[in-house]
Amino acid sequence: MPFWYSLLLAIIAQLYRLRVFLRSRHEPDYQLEVAQRFGKLPAASLKNPIWIHAVSVGETNAAQPIIQHLLNMGLPVLVTNTTRTGSARVKTLFAKDIQNHQLEQHFLPIDTASLMSEFIDLHHPRALLLIETEIWPNLLAILHHHKIPSLLMNARLSERSAKGYARFTSLVKPMLEHLTRIAAQDQDTANRFIGLGAAESKVIVTGSLKFDLTAPDASLELAKKLKLDWQLEGRPVLFAASTHEPEEQEILTAFKALHAEFPRALLIIAPRHPERFDRVAALIEEQGLSYTRRSLNQAGNSTTSVFLADSMGEMWTWYALSKVAFVGGSLSETGGHNPLEAASLGVPVVMGSHTFNFAQIVELLKEAGALIQVNDANAVMQVWRDWLLSEAQCEDAASAALAVMKANQGALKRQLNLVDDLLKSTV
Repeated sequence: MPFWYSLLLAIIAQLYRLRVFLRSRHEPDYQLEVAQRFGKLPAASLKNPIWIHAVSVGETNAAQPIIQHLLNMGLPVLVTNTTRTGSARVKTLFAKDIQNHQLEQHFLPIDTASLMSEFIDLHHPRALLLIETEIWPNLLAILHHHKIPSLLMNARLSERSAKGYARFTSLVKPMLEHLTRIAAQDQDTANRFIGLGAAESKVIVTGSLKFDLTAPDASLELAKKLKLDWQLEGRPVLFAASTHEPEEQEILTAFKALHAEFPRALLIIAPRHPERFDRVAALIEEQGLSYTRRSLNQAGNSTTSVFLADSMGEMWTWYALSKVAFVGGSLSETGGHNPLEAASLGVPVVMGSHTFNFAQIVELLKEAGALIQVNDANAVMQVWRDWLLSEAQCEDAASAALAVMKANQGALKRQLNLVDDLLKSTV
């Protein structure tokens, strides 16, 4: 690797370690992340696993059918994440497989040559499947040295990210050369990878796995149960999903006015990051709204105005309960989160103007009439109000969402074929 990369990584690693350490004093869950990401590697219990790396929740959800495909083949699977929410999602989805020693989950070490070498020597993976954009120079160089194939699946690369990568061609081009194949979500992404130095023969357009979403049966059953237990029949349920600061405060302030017009409306709010759960609870109290919390096993009853979904791994349930949704990270400048979970359940979506993380998906849903973009929380409430007042308009948006999902499915089969071909080369 270039000297500057190693130096920069060493500096960033120390700053990141300090940040995580400071959090770990108050949040014990961070201690496991610190240990595994900075060199205290847990023992390996699987022999020559298929390794899947998924950064966080969204990537883990996209990888779910791939992981299940491998498990159905009787193959051992190692899953790594870089966030606690991603780690928790794996443990929720594959609890039985972890218990049966068919799957291991760990945090990915930082990308130093020594830690990556130690991790790969410890696990001896048969192949690596990377989900979306998570590519690291030392990781790929060491895999290439050991002749371990790697497939970048469901790859997406925005124009903004491509311009950033283009400034570091001495680092990026070898990474792309070390990848065995790249399964791009769309032709624009494929062109950008080729423009950065990937061999055209390595890049294939497969579509996005995220259109092949299927809500887990357990989540849908829980939603049915809660709808009965909470007596939600006839009540408009509004969902603010994966919110960031300051979106929670803005949404809650705007909802208070909407609630005056629709006093039976229930707002479910699910902050993206667990460390914000208590802060959002305080924001709800500041608005004077009655609320209950999932973490306290409190039900949403007839007097509840807001339900704080301060849990992990239950997003499908909240979408299944909802009539309409706002997908967060889009009023803030985070770039937005994936609106397809909502769309797959026929839930119309409102998002802010910052949606560069899912630009093409947002455009598809907008063109179909399943998603509306706005500039602020008051406008979110106005769209929600319009949908609540016009059942026909809301149903049209819901039908459009389902139609977009159906029209774009098929990527899973194409990418599983690539996985099977890759594994045949390792026999």
